Amino acid sequence: MKPVRLLLIVAAMVPAASAQLPSGASLHLTRPDAGSTVRLALSDPENHSYLIQSSPDLKTWSEVGTWKIYNGSFNRNLPLQAGGTLFYRASYDPTRVVPKDDVSLALLLPTPRGNYAAQTLPARFLVQPIVGQDNTPADNGVTDSGATLGRVLFYDKRLSFNQTISCASCHQQAHGFSDPARFSTGFNGGHTDRNSMGLANSRWYERGAFFWDERSATLEIQVLEPIQNSVEMGMTLPALVTRLSAEPFYATLFNDAFGSPEVTSGKISRALAQFVRSIISTRTKFDTGAANGFTNFTAQENQGRQLFNGAGNCNACHGSDNFVPGPAINNNGLENPYTDKGVGAITGRPQDEGLFKVGSLRNIALTAPYMHDGRFATLEEVVEFYNSGVVAHPNLSPPLRAGGPAGPPRRLNLTAQEKAALVAFLNTLTDTALSTDSRFSDPFNYGD
Repeated sequence: MKPVRLLLIVAAMVPAASAQLPSGASLHLTRPDAGSTVRLALSDPENHSYLIQSSPDLKTWSEVGTWKIYNGSFNRNLPLQAGGTLFYRASYDPTRVVPKDDVSLALLLPTPRGNYAAQTLPARFLVQPIVGQDNTPADNGVTDSGATLGRVLFYDKRLSFNQTISCASCHQQAHGFSDPARFSTGFNGGHTDRNSMGLANSRWYERGAFFWDERSATLEIQVLEPIQNSVEMGMTLPALVTRLSAEPFYATLFNDAFGSPEVTSGKISRALAQFVRSIISTRTKFDTGAANGFTNFTAQENQGRQLFNGAGNCNACHGSDNFVPGPAINNNGLENPYTDKGVGAITGRPQDEGLFKVGSLRNIALTAPYMHDGRFATLEEVVEFYNSGVVAHPNLSPPLRAGGPAGPPRRLNLTAQEKAALVAFLNTLTDTALSTDSRFSDPFNYGD
């Protein structure tokens, strides 16, 4: 039998002067095993279309199909003639489009759409104080079609200038919708100044403002800011509207969500906010325990829970079953003076130095590293900081002081066993169902 030979030819259906792949594009042909298939992988941030052909002799070519790239890459296993020779070529034409460029080709969405608007909530979420923490505006309640559009936008790299970064690049589902890197990498290789905050249960932040320094008064404002940031995504809103309007599948999604196919920055804002508010964590070991008197907890976890709500006073800043601060914004004594002044950097007022938003502790075990600057790599380091490392600062929040609102930093003096128990309790706040839920995963069609 003749040996199997593979060849990938990059051809062009354009004049010789233009016979090149688009900037940043690449094609690879591999044979992962000795089976009867080869794998063709295309990467193209500009999302062009490619004609794929095969030939046994480089003379006679048969069309395999036309592949449209929808979000930067496409992969497919192709047949290989056992014992023979088979060549593949990919022809790129910047003017070629798939005739039927619709939602079903671009996206792997369920029918009917996923349930975002009527998620089942524990009874504890339907009464105070959690009802009062809900920051959903009256004119942008979550709908299934709106959150579906928001999900697509959240994962779409078109939102960045060079189409390489999406919202999900810095808010990864497996990591509690945060970034495991201390500082996130932007579209042009630059890095953010702060660690990406986890997004779970953002709907129930009573103060309603977003970013670590709360510079965005609403989630609807916040979701557009990274898109326009010169480090993060580098786009302008008019350019984004033009780009999304050129993708036919978006006309269907915008029409489903808002009753008209027109793409606007206002609709983008509302859809993204709906999706983020739909990212709800209620399926943790803690939630099971809250419904049954915590009989499912180990002795260590229950000890940690008692320390959290008792001697540790952690619930003063992480209250309710959402583990959020209520109406307060806090200075937690990380340093004095603060390198990053938080709210104080915006207002210029000394009394605002070191004030930062307190996010929910839900999924905290997934969202390392910790603090606004990601200085702590583990929960053990965080617990030790609150145990013995809080720094005296004029704006230090009262719950972290000993002997009253003007006292020195509090020292918990926990034993090694007690610190381990606190970490064990924090681990019960992990919602693995949310971190793997397909409703919140990347919906784009990348082939096989």
